Formats: sequence, C-alpha cells, structure tokens
Amino acid sequence: MKSIRLITVCILTVFVQFSVSAQSLPVGTIALEDYFRRSQLSGTADTNISFTIRPLFPDHIHNNHLKDIFYPDSNTNKYKLLSLWQTDGKKNQVALLPFTVQTQYNSHHPYGWNDGAMIPAKGLQTLVSAGIYARYGLLTIQLKPEFVAAENSEFDTFNKNSSANAFVRYYSIYNTIDLPARFGTGTYTRVYWGQSSIRLNYKAVSFGLSTENLWWGPGIQSSLLMSNTAPGFPHFTLNTLHPLQTPIGSFEGQVIAGNLGNSGYPPLEAAGYIYRGANLYLTKPNNWRYLNGIILTWQPRWIPGLFLGFDHSSVYYVKDLDVFNDYLPLFSSDISDTRSIRLTSLFMRWLWTQEHAEIYFEWGQYDNTQGVLQESLAPNNQRAYTFGIRKLLPFGSSKGENILLGIEATQLQENSITNIMTGNEWYVNRYIRQGYTNQGQELGAGIGPGGNLQSVNISWVKGLQKLGLQFERYAHNNDLYYLTYTNTRDYRRHWVDLSIAAVGEWSCKNLIFNAKVQAIKSINYQWYLPADPSNPVVTLAVNGVDAFNLQVQAGVTYLF
Repeated sequence: MKSIRLITVCILTVFVQFSVSAQSLPVGTIALEDYFRRSQLSGTADTNISFTIRPLFPDHIHNNHLKDIFYPDSNTNKYKLLSLWQTDGKKNQVALLPFTVQTQYNSHHPYGWNDGAMIPAKGLQTLVSAGIYARYGLLTIQLKPEFVAAENSEFDTFNKNSSANAFVRYYSIYNTIDLPARFGTGTYTRVYWGQSSIRLNYKAVSFGLSTENLWWGPGIQSSLLMSNTAPGFPHFTLNTLHPLQTPIGSFEGQVIAGNLGNSGYPPLEAAGYIYRGANLYLTKPNNWRYLNGIILTWQPRWIPGLFLGFDHSSVYYVKDLDVFNDYLPLFSSDISDTRSIRLTSLFMRWLWTQEHAEIYFEWGQYDNTQGVLQESLAPNNQRAYTFGIRKLLPFGSSKGENILLGIEATQLQENSITNIMTGNEWYVNRYIRQGYTNQGQELGAGIGPGGNLQSVNISWVKGLQKLGLQFERYAHNNDLYYLTYTNTRDYRRHWVDLSIAAVGEWSCKNLIFNAKVQAIKSINYQWYLPADPSNPVVTLAVNGVDAFNLQVQAGVTYLF
C-alpha cells in the first residue's frame, strides 16, 4: 500500500512544459473522437495518447501532418471556435462551442446505450447541446448544457403472464439497482449541466469541478467502470491534460470525487407485484451517493504503443462516510466493508502502427472483498471483461481511404449461480440499492447486469467520412435467466437481440452529419416463453414471444 501511495504522489508531481488549454472534446463526439483514434492506427496522430481516459484535451493530440487537429478533412471548413473576444496569443478568450442536435427513435421498445443524457425509451427523443468556452490565465470555464426531450411511449415490459417465481426473481435483482424499465408514464424532459467544467490548469495538470461524461478503459462499445451511457454527474477532478514523460515511460491519470443521482422511478410502471400478500417492490432510499475513483495508465518507454492501466471506483451513501479513508477508499485497509460498492479493473491497449491495428482488453472484478492475493487465485469470481481488435486496410487509390474492421466482445454474465443467488453480480448491490448507476442508467457498460455483447463492424473511412455496417448480438441479463429458469430445463428463454445496422458520418463545410438505421430482432423478448398446458415444466415445444424493433438515429453538429 505504501508503494501505491508513493507512485501516485510521484506521478502527480511531475510536470512537463506545454501550453495550457483545457477545452475538452466530449466523450462520444460524433466523427472527431474516433477519427483521432483511427489516425493513431495509420500513424498520423500522436501515439502517446492512450485513449483510455476521456474526455480528451485535443490541443495536446499532436499531428505531424496537419496544422490544426480540428480540421483533419480538407473538404471541411475549419472547425474553429467562434471567438467573441480574445487577447493576443489567445491567452484570454471567450468563444462559442459547437451546436449539436441528436435524435433517436425506437419503434417497439427501448434500445441503445452510450448516448449520455438520453434515456432508454420507445418513440422519438431529442438531445440539444450548445455552449460557450472562456479562458483567462490558468482559469478555464466550459459551459455546455444539454436538453433532452423524449416521447417515452408505453411499451410491453416484463410480461404480466410470467410465473410468480419469475416476478420474485425479477424484483430480487431490480430492487437492488436503479434501472427503471420506463422513466415515468408520459413525456420526459430534463436539462443537465452536460459537458461543463470550471478548471485551474497548470502545465500538464488540471483541477476543477465538472459534470462531463467520463470514459475509462480501452473499449469502444463498452467500458466496465465509466462510460457515457448515463448523464454526466458532478465531480471534482484532478487529471492530466496530456501524458507525463518520465524515465520509465509516460503516465496519464485522473482522480475524481462526485455525487450520483437517483431516477426516482420503480423498476416497472405498476406499483409492484403482490406475492403471498406482500408487495415485491421495495422503495429505494433517497440517499445521496458518493463516488470516488482513480485511473492510471502507463506507457513503458521500452515498448512503443503499449498502454497498461488500472482503475478503481467505490460508492458509498453519504450518510455512511465516517473517516478519511471512506473518502479515499482505495487506500483503506478494510476491503470487506459491506457499506460500499467496489469495482476494479486492469486493462491493456496495444497499438501496432506498422500493421495499422490495435488490440485491447479490460478485465474487472466487482465488490472484491477477499484481497488481491485471494482474488488472483480465483480470477473468474465476479469477473467481467471486454476484448477488442481493430485494423485499417488500404482501399482505393485515394490517399487516406481505408476499410476499418472492428470486433469487440463484452461479458458481464456471472459464472457462479451461488453469486447470482446472493446478489453478487455486476452493478447490483443489496445495501446501496441504486447499485452502480446515475440517474437510472449504468455508469459502466450499458448492456447492464448479466449482459453479454458481441459486435462486428466493417466501414469505409476517409477523413471524417464513414460508411459502414454493424452486426450485434446482445444477450440481456443472463443472470436473471439462470436465476429464474434453471429448473425448467428450457434453454431457449434467453432474451437475445440480433441486429444489423447501417452507419454513416459525413462532413460538409461547417456541418457534420451522422445517421444510423438498425433493425433488431428480439428473441424471447423480456425472457418470456408461454408454458405448455400439457407439461408446464418442460416448454420446448412452445414458441417464444419475439419482437421487432427499428431504431433510427440522426444528428447534426454545426461548427462555428
């Protein structure tokens, strides 16, 4: 433990002389964010940036072939902040941030994640964001609020004809995590601070208060600890603006302390399900939750392109914070504290620039109460992982024109029925009954507890232009399936979504457009199969209840 403290202190006290700027590129920024990551594969962007700690600070993504990293495509007008006021050298500046409108439509039931302030909803919803950026000396202020409005239409949730045992098992999980099937019974509107921050920046380090979305880890579709599935939450942050160079390699890091919000909605729209005279729904306490987290990424100087990292987060009810170690639980010796939620992961990202490829992996453990040595002897206990690989293939005679291939798989499903029975599954907690969520959505992987996701992407890319196909297989909460249907001997009750999507991103002058059309076949929707009246235990001869959902996304960003 002393060595961990020493390493952390050393890293946070190393400074490198660079110009100071803290305008961030928000997590999930259409076209630009993935453009820079793709540029690393081709070797045209700085390969010292790990892309495992986001948001990025683009002034520090150096590109040897372009004078301005915000304008990578010669067909696009310069993406520059519209300065309302500035002094010589832009040391002091007030400017407009890009204006974004993003829409999403689901025809049958909610689908999708990594969409920030948007909610899981049927029907049409829209997110609008704009803002202003100011810099004065060491101080920067970024105000970029978000407004979301969702039609939030009614849809079929957990099937009312399911068995009593199925309802008991459903509530045993969703009473211990804040993931409502529907956010109320009518139109949903919210205004968030969004991608806003106020910071003091000195050389390579920034400290401030932020409500920005965070992304930790190397994944593209999923992150085990921090993603942009939920809205951003208010947090203090101490982070690097760019890699810190040391004799043993470069480091990036972030420490946060924040407050998580509750949705206030029950798991299902109805008041609950009465079983043996008792209501299965248990109201969640409306307690404030405190989150503390840390991430550290190291690029060894001896292995170019390799990034090794560690991240950890803990959640407490504010009322339970008694001593200093509760505020910085990573340094606490009491790892068996049952008042908290604890998540830890190790990750790796390896860039192979000569092969124009990358491979990445994240392995995590949830609510580790056994210690590092004991858990290392049982690495499958309460584990989850994400694995992915991407490669650029030259295509056509035009310079910079490529085919991008990507594969990613994430597994959150618990592999021990004992852990499932005792409620020890990812993001679920029997003491902190909102689980690892913010505003009713997952802080980590958007596929949720017990979920598994496999995706394959193939795209034509050139600059900011992208046209491609995406294939996905998404298994919803297999932990609930095994908890409920183990004794039925029916192996078809898994709720599995199979989908294909056409994806496009395109720039034209000051505009960046994006669109996605996805056809989704839900097999055994809501894990439901009707029982065979002649043999209610074995239902192999009974067809399941399937559903078809069409999701359409479209958006535009105006660059001042």
